[in-house]
Amino acid sequence: MSSPSTTHKHPWHMVDPSPWPVVGAAAALLTAFGLIWYMHEGPIWLFLVGVAGLLVTFWGWWRDVIAEGTHQGHHTDPVSTGLRLGMILFIASEVMFFFAFFWAFFHSSMPILSKVAATTWPPASVQPLNPWTLPFLNTLILLTSGATVTYAHHALLKGNQKGTVVGLALTIALGIIFTGTQAYEYGVAAFKFKDGIYSSTFYLATGFHGAHVIIGTCFLIVCLFRAAKGHFKPEKHVGFEAAAWYWHFVDVVWLFLFAWVYWWGTAGYKGPF
Repeated sequence: MSSPSTTHKHPWHMVDPSPWPVVGAAAALLTAFGLIWYMHEGPIWLFLVGVAGLLVTFWGWWRDVIAEGTHQGHHTDPVSTGLRLGMILFIASEVMFFFAFFWAFFHSSMPILSKVAATTWPPASVQPLNPWTLPFLNTLILLTSGATVTYAHHALLKGNQKGTVVGLALTIALGIIFTGTQAYEYGVAAFKFKDGIYSSTFYLATGFHGAHVIIGTCFLIVCLFRAAKGHFKPEKHVGFEAAAWYWHFVDVVWLFLFAWVYWWGTAGYKGPF
């Protein structure tokens, strides 16, 4: 018989003390300060140290959570429900981030919202990107990736491990292609980050979304390795669900970005693209 100290009288998981919240917070602080310093013509090494710290945190924290749920059996149904709720609340907080960025764009572009807003949008000095070239291509890429991650989810529910792996691999490849296409788009754009309010709001919104695509791609890569090892079961795959929800959130945000920032935001442009 188990001793009282080892007998579980409740379905909850009492998490052991972990160094990762502190290490992750310190790494995020270094990353932020390093990036700001680099933008003010400082060295890049502090930013790289922070990024390295974040990668170590991701690896260690994911390793511990995978062990708790897959090998130690701590992710009971109530715990899994709590994890799902936590992911939903996290995505809701991310919605607020993007709401602020969209508000900044609308506030700057619509005179009715601000007395100092531009009378024409985009400003006459800006040659915006044609929304029906690279932005539209990226829209198709990201929408296709949403379909492939959904295929992977359905394959998982049917116990088709190979289909799950293939669907995840395709989604990751499309995410990488999206990021590369957006980086190329930034390189060929006729306006740069410091070229006024249009460029500032444009790069803030699209760049923050791009960071989310990179994070989501890393999330899916972890899921790919886990799927290949058989960690996910049709009846229990909270980690995969969280990654899929996050990726669909990224898809939806991009649709709003394309519709408002790329398409509507260039409607007042009269010059050649």
